[in-house]
Amino acid sequence: MCDTHDNTPFKGLQHEGHDEEHKNWSRRSFLQALGIAGSGSMMLGSNFLTAAAPSGLTQAIAQAETDKIVILIRLSGGNDGLSTVIPIEQYDAYANARPNIYIPESKILKLTDEFGVPTYMKSLEPMWGEGQFKAVHGVGYASQSLSHFTGSDIFANTDITSTGFSSLNTGWMGRHFENIYPDYLMNPPVAPAAVQIGNFGSLVFQGEETNYAFVASNIDQLEEIAETGLQYNLDPALFDDCMYGDQLEFLRGVANVTYEYSGKIHEAYERGQNEVEYQDNYFARQLALLARLIKGNLGTKVYMITLGGFDTHGNQPLAHERLMSYLSIAIDNFYDDLAFTQQDDKVLSMTFSEFGRRIFENGSNGTDHGKAAPTLFFGSGLNGSAFVGEHPTLDNPDGRGNLEYTMDFRDLYATVMAEWLCIPVPLVEQHILGHTYAPVNLGFNCSGVDFPEIAYSDGEPTIPTAESGENGEPANPTPYDPSLLETIVHKPFYPTDSAPHIYLEMPFSAHVDIQLYNILGQNMGTVMNEMMFEGSREINIRENMAQQLATGKYIYRIQVQNHKMSKSVMVA
Repeated sequence: MCDTHDNTPFKGLQHEGHDEEHKNWSRRSFLQALGIAGSGSMMLGSNFLTAAAPSGLTQAIAQAETDKIVILIRLSGGNDGLSTVIPIEQYDAYANARPNIYIPESKILKLTDEFGVPTYMKSLEPMWGEGQFKAVHGVGYASQSLSHFTGSDIFANTDITSTGFSSLNTGWMGRHFENIYPDYLMNPPVAPAAVQIGNFGSLVFQGEETNYAFVASNIDQLEEIAETGLQYNLDPALFDDCMYGDQLEFLRGVANVTYEYSGKIHEAYERGQNEVEYQDNYFARQLALLARLIKGNLGTKVYMITLGGFDTHGNQPLAHERLMSYLSIAIDNFYDDLAFTQQDDKVLSMTFSEFGRRIFENGSNGTDHGKAAPTLFFGSGLNGSAFVGEHPTLDNPDGRGNLEYTMDFRDLYATVMAEWLCIPVPLVEQHILGHTYAPVNLGFNCSGVDFPEIAYSDGEPTIPTAESGENGEPANPTPYDPSLLETIVHKPFYPTDSAPHIYLEMPFSAHVDIQLYNILGQNMGTVMNEMMFEGSREINIRENMAQQLATGKYIYRIQVQNHKMSKSVMVA
């Protein structure tokens, strides 16, 4: 049989819908189990379109972008916040709710008079002392879902109206990349926009047209790519006992030839070196590889890694201690490693999880699905350590024993985008689905905004100075002409005759060139090349093509002046 990976999440105490959810997760990971899910958006994504040179727009974006990097750390399964940040001022209520699993005071590392972390997270103590660790209390949203499936989607797409049956299929970072790379389908950036280890249950980088992340199913696959420059191992022995082995070998061979970024990752891996010894566990290996790629100047701005096993319905104390020990030690090693090349102040890491867990323990020495939980931030760019915001009260939980949220997770996402990655605030509000910008002072400031008052348990927060542009104004890079790109409307549509059309709306008169490409990047011909006056027009693709088109997926590219935009279209 083909080699597969077991992606079944940890299963603890049964609860309503719990088994069914994990069945759904397993269905989602079917392609991953075949070993081809790591190809990400290969069939339509355009990472393999290597023939096209970077456009002027892409080069302008690269020059204008900040050099900051974000590491998204997914704590998969629902992290227990009360075993991560312990409210010392509410310690009696905490211990009474958890008589068998509470953390004794002798095993609490008190970072302030009000809050501490378990001593098994003591590796973070030096980072706290050096101003590289912040914890934000009570992160969640109104009417929080307690479903793994829906909760994961909401933290990825920021649509708090999502349900298991109706969910927005684009992610907050995917919408950002879609905005800055409008010609991504034909001109992907030189380096991967994002790198993701583990594509299980996440749509953070999904846009309307493609997924913008280079996805490796697991750390073994990404390590192999980094070491060899190949997407897949083509050892014939792998396919001897595999049904459809010939087809799978062919698909993997095509991916190796066409997936441009494998070589880029290999080159960065060769340039970078780890100068710290990491533990030999799954999570530490992920951070060790990321450190090497960052030190090798890969150029990727956003990475996502996963630490699984947080669905602790049973035997939570041992499981949580093991997981958070892994996280704490690896994070400390990671930043020590980056410090050798003085890149530690350019990399911000943040945790997220699909939900928290309840205040009260269950009958299996565990906790069940809950609501609010802390988000942890790491990095020198924080300019000071602190516990941020208001910790939820343990004395007044909801009817199911849940902590109520005190910090909207979208405010943290928006702050990272606007104040760390320097994305203009109006665009941030679009990417977070129109959520009004309410920044949180995490120790960095790019937009120059005044932060609202918020509680900090470690005294007054550091008020950073906004990064300035040439005239002393806050840096707010806009690497495109919004009067042009944001006002040209183009979209495919299919009238009653089923022939594919392009609807094009121009706010001004200009020469328009529309070329059609197949998914291998081959130019199929010109759809339109003429002066178009202000107004709208419907263009029949088949009628405008000199040659017959086979049924399938195509990419049309519109060029207006020096700007290019691309989108996919199905020709039936």
